[in-house]
Amino acid sequence: MSAISKRRERERAQRHQLIITTARELAEAEGWEAVTTRRLADRVEYSQPVLYSHFNGKDAILRAVALEGFGELADRLRHARLAAPEPPRALHAVCRAYLEFASEQPALYQAMFVLPTDVKFGHAETPPALRAGFEEFVNCFRPDNPRRELFAEVVWSALHGMAALAESGRIPPDGQAERLDLLVTQIAGS
Repeated sequence: MSAISKRRERERAQRHQLIITTARELAEAEGWEAVTTRRLADRVEYSQPVLYSHFNGKDAILRAVALEGFGELADRLRHARLAAPEPPRALHAVCRAYLEFASEQPALYQAMFVLPTDVKFGHAETPPALRAGFEEFVNCFRPDNPRRELFAEVVWSALHGMAALAESGRIPPDGQAERLDLLVTQIAGS
């Protein structure tokens, strides 16, 4: 590959990332309904056709944002689990990290878990970053536990419910720590 081709490829990758980053920033500031290809084009200072050369519309941008978020979440969960390696403490740390992630970046969390995308969960086509995040939950349970994947699914489901209900104001956010303690105590004792 020539130096010019490498530079063009690097510039294309930078534009691609700029679009994703700008979409995330706009969504966090104004919500996903504010993220349109026209507004993104204005913000990144490229034409809409340039955006479409990277993404086939808003759904593809949303998917790219979600995939980036899954990678960030998996990293955060891994870091939390490794900081508290024994199973009950690891589970608590991973759960707390998950809830913090959801509350700190609500628009990103929404892209990952609430808004419709074609990202497959629990499927052969599940993206590696999403699998990695799930594995962090699985790894909080002892390897000899034959139901550790089931426990991980239940914990993740409960956490998602807690995050979504707190974000929408349907449960008080100041009770998250107590809910988390109850969840971990009940699951870890199983």
